[in-house]
Formats: sequence, structure tokens, C-alpha cells
Amino acid sequence: MLIVNDVRIRALNRQYRGIDAPTDVLSFSMTEGEFANLHPETLGDVVISAQRAESQAKAAGHGVTDELKLLAIHGTLHLLGYEDETASGRARMLRLGRKYLRRVETS
Repeated sequence: MLIVNDVRIRALNRQYRGIDAPTDVLSFSMTEGEFANLHPETLGDVVISAQRAESQAKAAGHGVTDELKLLAIHGTLHLLGYEDETASGRARMLRLGRKYLRRVETS
């Protein structure tokens, strides 16, 4: 996991997704493509914007640490194949994110 600023995540989002705007989290799978067999036990990388995490935490009324955990879980869910392109997909990922956050907090 890598935590970066909005400038860096915007550049990554533009380069890899063609979207010229910052985002909260990006996931880069290592289970597909040319290098999929390089490290078969590695799912991939998750990149989080510290600035987005801070503003989203404030809007949600919880701490930045919880928001970082939620974003890390969200990115990992993407690496596991979950998508949030539809309303039902977003709802499912939000539900799973909260579920796994509770598990992390009780561990």
C-alpha cells in the first residue's frame, strides 16, 4: 500500500484510467497481464490519496485512520474482483468494507 498526495494520484489516475482528476484509491492488479506469474501470491498494489482520505473522513464524521482503513479495504476488494460501477456493486462494496473494518478493529 502506498499513500500519496492528490497530485500523484491524479497523475496515476490520468495515466492508467484516462481520468484527469484525483481519486481516493487506485488498485493495480498483479494477477493478470504479462507479469501475472511474477509473484503469484501477490494480489497487487493499492494507492491511497492522503488528502482525499482526510476530506472524506471529515465529511463522514470519523477519523482519518478509519478512512485509511476503509480505503485500504476498498482497494483490496477491487484486487479480489469486486467492482463498484453499478449502484448494487457500490452498495455491496460499502457493506463489505464496513464488515471488514469491524473485523480489523476487533483483532
